[in-house]
Amino acid sequence: MSRVIRAALFQTAWTGDKESMIQVHEQAVRDAAAQGAQVMCFQELFYGPYFCQVQDPAFYAYAESVPDGPTVERFQRLAREHGIVLVLPMYEEEQPGVLYNTAAVIDADGSYLGKYRKTHIPQVRGFWEKFYFRPGNSGWPVFDTAVGRVGVYICYDRHFPEGWRALGLEGAEIVFNPSATSRGLSGYLWQLEQPAAAVANEYFVGAINRVGVEELGDNDFYGTTYFVDPEAQFVGEVASDKETELVVRDLDMGKLREVRDRWQFYRDRAPGAYSPLTAP
Repeated sequence: MSRVIRAALFQTAWTGDKESMIQVHEQAVRDAAAQGAQVMCFQELFYGPYFCQVQDPAFYAYAESVPDGPTVERFQRLAREHGIVLVLPMYEEEQPGVLYNTAAVIDADGSYLGKYRKTHIPQVRGFWEKFYFRPGNSGWPVFDTAVGRVGVYICYDRHFPEGWRALGLEGAEIVFNPSATSRGLSGYLWQLEQPAAAVANEYFVGAINRVGVEELGDNDFYGTTYFVDPEAQFVGEVASDKETELVVRDLDMGKLREVRDRWQFYRDRAPGAYSPLTAP
């Protein structure tokens, strides 16, 4: 019989302060669990504004230790209470002055499984991320969770096919891409890149984006969060482009074997031919 995973994504607008933003996400976990969700991912830098619209060291204060900081510990308790796997995109302080754009992965029993640190860091108008983050050094971890093998790729990473493939080679069945992406800049790519990655690498992708315009700039975050399967088909409807929305969908993991039996992309790879791709 096919294994079906009920998965959730949550897109929302900035509430104005960290504590209320965390409370909104706590309630979203409860709501998702009440609908039977077994795994859930939040948007990029979920408990803050998207502060990379400006370059201001005051926002370094949003960084926390991962996993020993208060937010991870708070959501570990919630994961344990509701038996749900959580992916928490956060601002991480490894030590003073060493900061990363990170996603912590919490298993359904509340245990901390590890983290992914965003690898590709943009530095363009409205997305001044090199001011805040070092490039990630975590590699491409895939986490053995209660629902299966889960990978994470964060926002700007999605423009780089190499990481998508590395996650597939590590056995990812679902890859979450938490994002903060703005209308007019990347809209034409949003429903193209992740479906293409799902097809090329033969897994499910959950793409999450925040909504609204925040007080720090004119980036208009356009939501339209979705799940896509390895045939590039959206699983259910794509979310609103303006409103807070909880997306809960059933993912039929049997489709992975069906597609991989049809298209033998992993068998037919030619890694010996790819050495120019790693040249600087």
